[in-house]
Amino acid sequence: MQEQIAARAPTFVESFTPKLIATMREGYGLTQLRADALAGLTVAIVALPLSMAIAIASGAKPENGLFAAVIGGFLISMLGGSRFQIGGPAGAFIVLVAKTIESHGYQGFLAATIMSGLLLIAIGYLRLGVYVKYIPYAVTMGFTAGVAVIIFASQIKDLLGLHVEREPAAFFPKLEAFWPALGTATPAAFGLAAASLAFIMILRIWKPRFPGLLAVIALGGLAVWALDLPVETIGSKFGGVPRGLPAPALPQVSLSELAALVPSAVAIALLGGIESLLSAVVADGMTGRHHRSNCELAAQGYANIGSALFGGLCCTGAIARTATNIRAGAHGPVAGMLHSLFLLAFMALAAPMAAHIPLATLAAVLTIVAWNMIEREQIVSIFKHDRGEAFVLGATFLLTVFEDITVGIGVGVTLGSLLFMHRMAEIVEVEVSDGAGARNDDLEDEDKCYVPSSRADAVMTYRINGPFFFGVAATISAVLDAIGPSPEAFILDLTRVPLADAAAANALLSFAQKAKRRKTVVYIVGANPRVRSTLAANGVDADMARFEETEFAARVRIGV
Repeated sequence: MQEQIAARAPTFVESFTPKLIATMREGYGLTQLRADALAGLTVAIVALPLSMAIAIASGAKPENGLFAAVIGGFLISMLGGSRFQIGGPAGAFIVLVAKTIESHGYQGFLAATIMSGLLLIAIGYLRLGVYVKYIPYAVTMGFTAGVAVIIFASQIKDLLGLHVEREPAAFFPKLEAFWPALGTATPAAFGLAAASLAFIMILRIWKPRFPGLLAVIALGGLAVWALDLPVETIGSKFGGVPRGLPAPALPQVSLSELAALVPSAVAIALLGGIESLLSAVVADGMTGRHHRSNCELAAQGYANIGSALFGGLCCTGAIARTATNIRAGAHGPVAGMLHSLFLLAFMALAAPMAAHIPLATLAAVLTIVAWNMIEREQIVSIFKHDRGEAFVLGATFLLTVFEDITVGIGVGVTLGSLLFMHRMAEIVEVEVSDGAGARNDDLEDEDKCYVPSSRADAVMTYRINGPFFFGVAATISAVLDAIGPSPEAFILDLTRVPLADAAAANALLSFAQKAKRRKTVVYIVGANPRVRSTLAANGVDADMARFEETEFAARVRIGV
């Protein structure tokens, strides 16, 4: 069976063939192009304000977000392993990007993004993407909710129109900087932000398919231009938006700075991998398709390198934009590529008008984004029904908000792993029977049932049910060591043990040595090839795994 599965496994070339090529092989004509063009335009309308707002919230310029959406988004769709993935800057990166820029400058951030891209490519080609999906769902929800809170906190300045000379990236220092500046709040900015929020929420209820984010940006800019409102705009803060892409260039950093950027690069790669594969899974659920995780990670790596070379932010699969792409009727990856080209066209045609966009309106857009990032129903459900998962979620959330996103994810994954191992250990059981004859009801063959010995106390059988790993090795050792009078033989039935590790092997060896001193023979039966290989590799005697070949098997038999 294993050989058949291995024979059907995709080759290296098949695993890393982009979905674009697979789509073209199916046949691609005018009908498909029309569907992709409409979906690409729809997504571009959503992505335009989001890309600028995310860049500004990250401490970068608005064009840096647009560059990422154009270059990174194009490469993700062209090279990726997900048919409908839309790439670009994402809200989940805001905190991480802001801290990296604050610590190392924008050139340092670009270098970290390129390093993260190389790491993602390596992870993809080494086929390590499968391990990213093992991050517990509670951790994902916890750090996403934490990022949402920090995003909202970062928008308070523009929502109220505060005048703050320096805005720290960390949560508490940020609030401490805002508090003394409350007296500088601008009524016009607050009123514009409140009106923008109300407009977006009304449109969500009244016309959910209407591009409300772009509409509110356009109306906000029109209001500032027509009424000459005293609010900060893209033009007043950044000088406007360029009409095209800059020339590609490597970031200007020294070798010593590269070493200091390694933690940031790893964090960007980790977060980007999680976010992109999560988005791909959501797309699969909406369409019934299946993505290629390693191909997707490699594409994310190339996209981050390309984006950084053009001065763009780090990018990943964007869940909201991917869902919009699917709902708009996209046929395949061409829609994502066209979305990037439409954004480039918007930059060329509408750059002068972007200077009038008020930061208060962009802050309102990001406030809505932050609110939508929080999985409220799922969080409430976890806190109601699962205290262990709730603890993991809460710890991840608090550490993300008050410490650092990488610390939050690291601690969350560790706690989630410990919780999983604890639960796995709880399901492991040890069944005991003596020579009186305990029947194995799961075996239909009468010859494979336990057969009574000539002496009722000559044999004692222990059956271990469940994974035999380090989390339960000590418990099982205690059970085995608690055996009273020594019988003639112990039979350890591992038929229902799917896996074992070195700790399990050492526990069995220790037990066998104690039994030997009592002149009791220990037999191990029923071990599957994987378990048997693990035991053999850790020094378990070969004759312990060949019970049927011993003389004692003539008197007491057990199915293997």
